[in-house]
Amino acid sequence: MTASAPEPSPTPPASSGRTERSGGRGAMLVATGILASRLMGLVRERVFAHYLGNAEAAAVFKAALRIPNFLQNLFGEGVLSGSFIPVYAQLLGRKDTEQADRVAGAVFGLLSLATALLVCAGMLFTPVFVDLIAPGFEGHARELAIRVVRILFPGTGFLVLSAWCLGILNSHRRFLLSYLAPVVWNGAIIATLLVVGGRYEEDRLVELLAYGVVAGGFLQFAVQVPRTLQLLGRFRPSLSTATEPVRQVLRSFGPVVLGRGVVQFSAWVDTAFATLISERAMSSLVYAQTIYLIPVSLFGMAVSAAELPEMARAADGAGSEEVAAKLRQRIDGGARRIAFWVVPSAAAFLFLGDMVAAALLQTGRFDAADSRYLWYLLMGAAVGLVASTVGRLYASAFYALKDPKTPLRFAIVRVAVGSVGAWVLGLHLPGWLGLPSELGALGLTLASGLVAWLESYLLRRKLTRQLGPVGVPPGLLPRLWGAAVIAGLLALGVKLGLAAVLGPMPGVQAEWGGAFLAPPRLHPVLGFLAVAIPMGGIYFAVAAALGVPEAGAVFRKVSGRLRRAR
Repeated sequence: MTASAPEPSPTPPASSGRTERSGGRGAMLVATGILASRLMGLVRERVFAHYLGNAEAAAVFKAALRIPNFLQNLFGEGVLSGSFIPVYAQLLGRKDTEQADRVAGAVFGLLSLATALLVCAGMLFTPVFVDLIAPGFEGHARELAIRVVRILFPGTGFLVLSAWCLGILNSHRRFLLSYLAPVVWNGAIIATLLVVGGRYEEDRLVELLAYGVVAGGFLQFAVQVPRTLQLLGRFRPSLSTATEPVRQVLRSFGPVVLGRGVVQFSAWVDTAFATLISERAMSSLVYAQTIYLIPVSLFGMAVSAAELPEMARAADGAGSEEVAAKLRQRIDGGARRIAFWVVPSAAAFLFLGDMVAAALLQTGRFDAADSRYLWYLLMGAAVGLVASTVGRLYASAFYALKDPKTPLRFAIVRVAVGSVGAWVLGLHLPGWLGLPSELGALGLTLASGLVAWLESYLLRRKLTRQLGPVGVPPGLLPRLWGAAVIAGLLALGVKLGLAAVLGPMPGVQAEWGGAFLAPPRLHPVLGFLAVAIPMGGIYFAVAAALGVPEAGAVFRKVSGRLRRAR
């Protein structure tokens, strides 16, 4: 997807450089926190894979965790970013701290009440949720899933309140703590696995792990509370909706919740179809999502989260050409940064996905054949990686404009088309082509990737009508993909050369494709570094040669640091 180039403003705002730097610094802080959290998440998944691999208990736990996470995603960061942060950030921008504190207290009270009621309902109707989310589970697997979900639900309530803290911190431009907080959640899960892993049979292990998840949710909320309360002048929780800013939050809350609900329906469809394919498909789908969400979070979420409060301040008093120019500047700058970093990530999944999976997860019960299978899922996800990340930024722009209904409408379109695509590509296409049914999991990620482009295109087109041409400039994506494909092919050549010299990784022959493009007989981490480092260097070099400014900036920064080091 490309967009028309924005017309240069003859008289850019005097603060444009300062606001651009603030957005860049905010994105860097968010990315730092997310990177730490995602690294801990990868350690968590690696330890989990070591003890449970793709066993039945692993599939049950992954599916069970998704059921209470529906509540977190429905009322968590995404919803508060679209409803609470724009209103609260604008009040802070006007220096109306008293009104801002009232809004924060009312949102906390209303959110706590809604979350408590939904947690109780979730624990009461757990069997119904399990049958809806994981229809492929029967007998023992279903009973285990019910037990695990009932343990998990209260912990999700803490994660929702943690998202409220994130909204306060982000609006005050305190980005680092809110995105570092999930580190303690992951840490609690890792600690639980290390303490009880290998000492109990699988069913008991996942039950104890669920208690670790609940403890982690409480800790994630607790570490943010002291700093959050410091930023609030007078924090008094309430259920009052008497003030106009609170009513504005609630008016936006409804459409955003519906939008998140629609997206969660899509996640439910993928989970349900995966359980119908096989237990291995279910657990591998979650492993794949953990991996491909790394670039989405590091670049898409980081930029979008940092830009949302700034766009909300810029949109205050919307309607003028000056406001439109400010928003175009922030959207365009954010889209360029996202595309520059996400394109090579997608190329790595396409060309080297088995080595990525092996480096991150291959240990214990997760073997080379599982890494090869995961590569197929990452290929499908790579198709829509750029669209998913840029689309987050476009949706944030509508939230800043207090227009949550537009992202809702396009999310409905995405989910409707994506559900049909997942049904065709995931459940039926492998059989029509005479392929193993487990390859249907590739169809699930491919369907999601394709409809991500549709949603991103619709969001950008609507923004262009309101603000003027916005988005990734024409010609940039072809240059970035050209550099990434060249780098990926050369890295693939390095992989094949190493495999020819050292021999292929044993165990890959058990998976579809056999020894074709098998990784070398090296420790997975060493093998990944041997191909990823050359790929990264080639990408930056070719992108700089093609005139991509971001690549030149990276080279100048690195060379400057090397000169200072001498």
